[in-house]
Amino acid sequence: MLNIALFGPPGAGKGTQAKKIVEKYNLAHLSTGDMIRKEIAEEIIARGELLSDEFVVRLIENSMAQHRGVNGFLFDGFPRTVAQAEILDRMLEKEGTPLKGLICIHVPFEELKRRMLERAKIEGRADDNEEAIAKRFREYNDKTVHVANHYKKKGVHIDVEGNCPVEEVFNAITKAIEEM
Repeated sequence: MLNIALFGPPGAGKGTQAKKIVEKYNLAHLSTGDMIRKEIAEEIIARGELLSDEFVVRLIENSMAQHRGVNGFLFDGFPRTVAQAEILDRMLEKEGTPLKGLICIHVPFEELKRRMLERAKIEGRADDNEEAIAKRFREYNDKTVHVANHYKKKGVHIDVEGNCPVEEVFNAITKAIEEM
């Protein structure tokens, strides 16, 4: 079973790449952002805050249970804290299918901010405003970035340059997946 997580700061292109990866490898796409936007938590996201680990893990567990018989899972926006990473590790190990790779997409801050403001114009996302963007980056730097170190220690962390055309990023991700 191919279980991978897309990782990176807000605006790195995780959602764009996830669609392509899911299609190519026939994986169940578990996007916490999409799940949360469907829940009551919209106002929390609009402020750029993270939800409790318990809430997010419950969403993931419920979604995984609904996708039995797939080739694997693509986690998009999860895990966001080391505690969530540890819970995910235990869940997957219990199933005998550990995380094969955490693919970390790197993009410079100014480009991330530009992308998010552009996305706000196109998609009208409430969490893509100046104040929420600043808060999301603080949250990412304070809490989420540590997840990468967790998976570096496990030897499943893969860096990908994300400040290039979508197809180039996808090709780099595909190459990384094929080498897992």
